[in-house]
Amino acid sequence: MTQVAEAPGTAEELLRPRDTPARRLHNVLHRLPALSPLIVLVLACIVFGLANGRFFRPENISIILQQAAVVGSLAVGQTLIILTAGIDLSIGAVMVLSTLVMAKLVSDGGTPGVLALLVGIVIAVLAGTLNGVLVTRLRLPPFIVTLGTLSIFTALTLIYAQGQVITLDPGTFLTWTGSTISIGRFDITVGVLMMLVLYAVFAYVLRQTAWGRHLYATGDDPEAARLAGIRTNRVLLSAYIVAGAVVGIAAWIQVGRINGADPNAGLNLNLESITAVVIGGTSLFGGRGAVIGSLIGALIVQVFDNGLALAGVDPNYQVLAVGVLVIVAVAADQWIRSVKS
Repeated sequence: MTQVAEAPGTAEELLRPRDTPARRLHNVLHRLPALSPLIVLVLACIVFGLANGRFFRPENISIILQQAAVVGSLAVGQTLIILTAGIDLSIGAVMVLSTLVMAKLVSDGGTPGVLALLVGIVIAVLAGTLNGVLVTRLRLPPFIVTLGTLSIFTALTLIYAQGQVITLDPGTFLTWTGSTISIGRFDITVGVLMMLVLYAVFAYVLRQTAWGRHLYATGDDPEAARLAGIRTNRVLLSAYIVAGAVVGIAAWIQVGRINGADPNAGLNLNLESITAVVIGGTSLFGGRGAVIGSLIGALIVQVFDNGLALAGVDPNYQVLAVGVLVIVAVAADQWIRSVKS
């Protein structure tokens, strides 16, 4: 009986990549960019909890969340910009400038807290608008633009503060974000709750609104987005403006956290916000990531700092650990993008 050989298949079937475990892992991580940092966070908590029983105490968890409140809030704004394949090196300096304006208006001029807050947010929005205009109108690279404005805003902060550290009375409107809500031995501040609300709002906005989809499209492929009818320059500018508003809210959280404003506070917040976003799985090349990943990234940084401190590790090694995490996160992103689906 004559046997007929099976046809080798169509060209599409022959060219289709083999379904390997690595490819399945790649596809999962591509669909769920926040999954890998979540796994890292869980493993880190387990390891540090086993290393020191104090790690899981309610008081310690409260400290971790409070330390993550400011960086986590800034990471929301940073995520919006990085999703467009940009970056904002000035975000921390803008926040410090806003805190000083808010606090000084109340302390020196007796300005009502609500009005001082609005002025501080307006300043942060104007700073974001300046960055956005330079990027979209003059076609300057975001890295260079925000590196320049970092120096400008830092100088303005030092000139405005004149070396003063401003202390506000607890219980005022501006320090309300530092108010504590106690649940047994677990304390959570209003600032932490505000940060969580920010993440909930922008998680919805990025996934469920046209603006959010346009943001992803612009970051992934600006030319294709433009040909599809998306006004990419307007989207880019809006990302910087909205990020500025978020920075203004983060400034309010910072004022409540330290009961005032310090021109030397938050010197590393620029890099810490970028670190949180990158570790959280948002691609530096734009178009891929989830804002919730930035929250996980901010928590990872604080968990490592706290866990290593409880373990008695030298602070220099804490910085080393965060640096290694950033490199691993970027390498993982490169791998995900290099595997063709």
